[in-house]
Amino acid sequence: MTTSPPPAGREVPSQLRRRDSARTRQRLLDAARHRFARNGYAGTPVREVADEAGVNVALINRYFGSKEGLFAACLTEAIDGLRRATVDTPQHMLPSIIAMEVADPGHYEHLLLLVRSSGDERADEIRSAVLRDYGEALAARAGWQPDAPNGEDLLLRAQLILGTAIGMALLRSSGLRPLASVPEESLVTPLRDLVNAALPPISASPKQA
Repeated sequence: MTTSPPPAGREVPSQLRRRDSARTRQRLLDAARHRFARNGYAGTPVREVADEAGVNVALINRYFGSKEGLFAACLTEAIDGLRRATVDTPQHMLPSIIAMEVADPGHYEHLLLLVRSSGDERADEIRSAVLRDYGEALAARAGWQPDAPNGEDLLLRAQLILGTAIGMALLRSSGLRPLASVPEESLVTPLRDLVNAALPPISASPKQA
């Protein structure tokens, strides 16, 4: 619904302007995430993003600085959502959360976006950084610390889980059956086996020397 302009001579309250700006920025992020995930960076003209969001293309530079900035913002939003969904939940709920992320097209677009190369060196550096940060946050659930003797092994295990989730999203989006057609609940048990084997809770994780 479009906000009606204020009567002539009456200034728009700053709180309303901020709220409209936040909504516009989010519409651009939603449209860009969808197109970047489906078409890649090079195949996503900014004008098409703006058209889908229903705003002037000049607002992309206003809110994000450039196409690269928009891509980086989408990556940050994607990893932040994934972090909230998995890192801040109890260990026993992790398989169910990953299954939900993979099963919901609105969610697995975030996962697809995380493996899309931008063709821009700086944007790809950001993508690698957010993936690395998420892997570290996930590994920390099992007691990972950067200088611990088993730190590299735990980080590897966390990255395997992340890679599995992204791979599942790719295969579901490609229509591969039965993975593409099974309901969310059918994914939970095999994911639980994977998570428990790869990244056990702290009490069961390998002891530090």
